[in-house]
Amino acid sequence: MRDCICAMLLFALVKGAFGVEEDTAPCEMLGSPEFPLLSKEGDITIGGAFSIHSQISKPSLSITDPPETLTCSRINFREFRFAQTMIFAIEEINNSSFLLPNVSIGYKVFDSCGSTLPSTRAVMGLINGQERTLGKTCSGQSSVHVIIGASESSSTIVMLQISGIFQIPVISHFATCACLSNRKQYPSFFRTIPSDYYQSRALAKLVKHFGWTWVGAVRSDNDYGNNGMATFITAASQEGVCVEYSEAISRTDSSEQVARVVRVISSGTARVLVAFLAQSEMDILLEEALKQNLTGIQWVGSESWITAGHLANKRFSGILTGSLGFTIRKTKIKGLQEFLFQVNPSQDPQNNLLREFWEATFGCSFRSGPYGQSPCSGSEKLQDIKNPFTDVSELRISNNVYKAVYAIAHAMHTMLKCGQSRDAANQSCMWKNYIEPKQIVKHLQDVNFTLQSGERVYFDGNGDPAATYELVNWQRNQAGDAVFVAVGSYDASLPDGKQFTMNGINITWVTGSQERPASVCSESCLPGFRQAVIKGKPICCFSCIPCTAGEISNSSNSATCSRCPLEYWSNENNDQCVPKVIEFLSYGETMGALLAAFSLFGAILTLAVSFVFFRFHHTPLVKASNFELSFLLLLSLTLCFLCSLTFIGKPTEWSCMLRHTAFGITFALCMSCILAKTIAVVVAFKAKRPANTVPLCSLPLQRTSVVSCTLLQVFICVGWLTVAPPFPYKNTAHATERIILQCHLGSPIGFWAVLGYIGLLAVLCFVLAFLARKLPDNFNEAKFITFSMLIFSAVWITFIPAYVSSPGKLAVAVEIFAILASSYGLFFCIFAPKCYILILKPERNTKKHMMGRN
Repeated sequence: MRDCICAMLLFALVKGAFGVEEDTAPCEMLGSPEFPLLSKEGDITIGGAFSIHSQISKPSLSITDPPETLTCSRINFREFRFAQTMIFAIEEINNSSFLLPNVSIGYKVFDSCGSTLPSTRAVMGLINGQERTLGKTCSGQSSVHVIIGASESSSTIVMLQISGIFQIPVISHFATCACLSNRKQYPSFFRTIPSDYYQSRALAKLVKHFGWTWVGAVRSDNDYGNNGMATFITAASQEGVCVEYSEAISRTDSSEQVARVVRVISSGTARVLVAFLAQSEMDILLEEALKQNLTGIQWVGSESWITAGHLANKRFSGILTGSLGFTIRKTKIKGLQEFLFQVNPSQDPQNNLLREFWEATFGCSFRSGPYGQSPCSGSEKLQDIKNPFTDVSELRISNNVYKAVYAIAHAMHTMLKCGQSRDAANQSCMWKNYIEPKQIVKHLQDVNFTLQSGERVYFDGNGDPAATYELVNWQRNQAGDAVFVAVGSYDASLPDGKQFTMNGINITWVTGSQERPASVCSESCLPGFRQAVIKGKPICCFSCIPCTAGEISNSSNSATCSRCPLEYWSNENNDQCVPKVIEFLSYGETMGALLAAFSLFGAILTLAVSFVFFRFHHTPLVKASNFELSFLLLLSLTLCFLCSLTFIGKPTEWSCMLRHTAFGITFALCMSCILAKTIAVVVAFKAKRPANTVPLCSLPLQRTSVVSCTLLQVFICVGWLTVAPPFPYKNTAHATERIILQCHLGSPIGFWAVLGYIGLLAVLCFVLAFLARKLPDNFNEAKFITFSMLIFSAVWITFIPAYVSSPGKLAVAVEIFAILASSYGLFFCIFAPKCYILILKPERNTKKHMMGRN
């Protein structure tokens, strides 16, 4: 019976449950469970799965030929260093008297080849062991207690789908897929490298920090690349960053497919490329980029390749100089380099891996080859070689392997209750013949210790470590070699605004200078403009639209324009809100100055007429016109002309109350005088006997009527001011770009009551004057009063609609015009004929002429 039977059963289970892509016969394809590449016996056995080889054969998939066994080739020095780092940490713990005393740790290292099928073969070899008995293979305890690996997310997922059935804990040093944080699906998984969930978000913040809103993206076509890029695109959209294209490549892709991806990159308008690639995909992408002479691209890389030493050579320097990316912090592991220098085929002469490593390192061969290679003596010195295996200047992932081994040791130390005996002489561990994987998982979840370097190691509820990164920049030293310089950091445990920090070190960009490249779909919109999305294109492609009047944008690339507060307006550049211009009818403007001039001219004219009347007060004409009422009327007209001045100038609380009350009272006084004169004329000429005119035309009665009519208007004004007086207010509704300072009526009823009372007096004057218009005198004053009332009524009737419909200060001008027009109408109709006779026709100023006698 073949030792593949249990592997077949497991593979069938995995294939049916998880849909493994390769549809081939498992036993033939995987080969029989092989021996570990490196191994050592111990009380506790730690399994290791590393991509020690980076190339895998492509078997022909034919229905007529039996499937070929998978073959891995091309040793990966970096991954071999990871495996040796695990062995170094195990030997260090075995030599320690404080950690797991009297308990030895062994190891078994298998090759996952960076692919899913070899990873399946590796995990089966780790679990099944080397026994040939079916019972021991399938029913006994797993040959390893914990597995460290693998270096790829997809390989780790395949391993977990098998090891998870037996709850064997797996600690990965390099699998960063955020999907592995799913505790329900992977309850026994831990890792010493942060999840890509945090790295992807950090990359999004990085490109946003440097103002790159238009980027390209290329990813590995596996769980690592697809999940990491999906998280990046989501985070980038939240930061306002757009992805022009997102391409995927796999190391098994044809050269035509890789060439197409490079053509997409070179033809794109984005000058920044986010490369979420594993090292194997990065290698083939760079090879094709060299062929197509791809330059001028600012690379932003993931932790998988951003500090890969084998890429930092002069061959790729023209492409990768200035690259930026996040990686875990580097450290130093004391004694590791000396341990690596001791690796030699003489340690295990029968070990094929050590011989292959030696041959690849020194370019020699332990057996004669067809290419004339020099024979290997085994005495060559690794100290003379500089390659990714011996380079310990960038110990980042190696440190993750180191931490994983120590995490296992601390978990076992706690589980076996090592050193907890009260007897000082008995500090050994309480050994168990059978260790349940569940218990190991439980104690791994609770580990919390500090390494000699001062680094704290623990796992959160999802089995993840603390997410902290260094931002590295590819720069050149004085010798011209590429070096990785830490220029910033990212700590996911800090508040959002403080997670990403720069340390002030100058960054070298793809241009080879300190000038930062630009990568935007559209140029920035200046303050005063807003972004308008172009239909059919991403939001990062936009046109700049000027803000409308009353709106501003005071920053570049503003998505919207904000409206200014009510009393402010946008300036000429629409980038700042300035106080609105306050508008009112002032003496300084032409309209205000003309109205004031007409007002003063009218007042001066009435005063001049008053002087003329006083000069000729003894003449029959002045006596017949009722000298006292005429002077009172001239005084009221003077006040009417002057009250219009209160409507000009900046409205204040007192001026608003004065202008309307002064207008109402002065016009009421004017109408009262005219009414008294009209009544006196009508009564004098309509009386049948002279005796009847005495009581009705007496001066006390006229004075009483004038005072009474005026007092009534005073009472109306006092009531108006008491209940709801006029007040100044800022009118922003009529003109949005300016503030019109006006006098609010307070109570519209009060205003219309004042106006209506004046209108009532005017109607009474008009009716009485109209009745007396045909009296038989040469000088009929009732006729002139009738004309004056017609003009007065016409002015104020047309005033009402003009006042209501006039905007802003024009309403005030209309009111002033009505006051002046009606005042001039009264003045000229009543006093112009009298002045004509008094000054130009004095011969008519006789009693006979007044009585109509020759």
